[in-house]
Amino acid sequence: MREVYFIKQNKEKWLGIEEVIQGKLKKNPDELSSLYINLINDLSFAQTYYPKSNTVVYLNHLSSQIYQKIYKTKRVEQNRLFHFFAVEVPLLVHQYRRYLGYAFAFFLLFTCIGLISAVYDKEFVNIILGEDYVNMTVENIKNKNAVGVYQSGSTWGSTIGIVFNNIQVGAKLYLFGLFAGVGTLFVYLSNCVMLGSFQYFFYDYGALADSAKGIWLHGTFEIFSMIIEAMCGLILGASILFPKTLSRFNSLKKGFKDSFKIFLSTVPFTICAGIIEGYVTRHALNMPLVLNFIIILGSLFLIGGYYIIYPNYVAKQQKLLANDHIL
Repeated sequence: MREVYFIKQNKEKWLGIEEVIQGKLKKNPDELSSLYINLINDLSFAQTYYPKSNTVVYLNHLSSQIYQKIYKTKRVEQNRLFHFFAVEVPLLVHQYRRYLGYAFAFFLLFTCIGLISAVYDKEFVNIILGEDYVNMTVENIKNKNAVGVYQSGSTWGSTIGIVFNNIQVGAKLYLFGLFAGVGTLFVYLSNCVMLGSFQYFFYDYGALADSAKGIWLHGTFEIFSMIIEAMCGLILGASILFPKTLSRFNSLKKGFKDSFKIFLSTVPFTICAGIIEGYVTRHALNMPLVLNFIIILGSLFLIGGYYIIYPNYVAKQQKLLANDHIL
């Protein structure tokens, strides 16, 4: 059979598969499997009779895409929640990894602005943190209790208030991305400047080590989650500013869908941060130092591994699985 006739004979079927991959046509798992088997047969035929043809390259790509669609559908049916956190979110983080890089870069820049401002303007900390908070904390430091502010109120009451406040801040970082990303950067700047001046404040009063024992118990999850939430806001803003080949509306729809999934993944970490702040941070100075380190480094390993290392692993595994099934 001549290649031109082979393409003409199967063109409509292949275009239909493209629509399935793009989500324009819905198919159940059995129908997807049938399409995949059909496509593999076409690929085998093309490899035999037109080995150096672009048709082989095209069918290879199409087979890879439809396989991933089948794999994803089957996994989702087995355990939707597990698949969401174990595969779906890591793949999205890997896809948008450059925005994570941007979020980290802005974090360092904005935090340094807060730090330098506090160094050169002694009134800056009072403006950012409030005079009442500063005076209370100075008094706590004099009493050798740098984390005294975390000891007020009940454990459960503090935890609930902290969790809701942190989720609210995270939602602003994310949703303000709708203002072309500028809103996200404004909220991000405010929070990072506060962090930088806050840390210098303790350094200035000789209590940086004691404060770190307490603040970073919960701060590791809290601050890293804030960076991921800013990443989501930047993705949302970029989907409006840079639609590429899509219409602006469809680009926004895709950007919102992808970024919202990543944002949802931060919620468990935010809740954990609130629980640690409400129940554990108040005991920071009385805990064995090794326990402080275990919690802080363990938290960093968990959240850092999930958003930086694990996405690369999942992406490589998915690629290997797709290649194995094509071959």
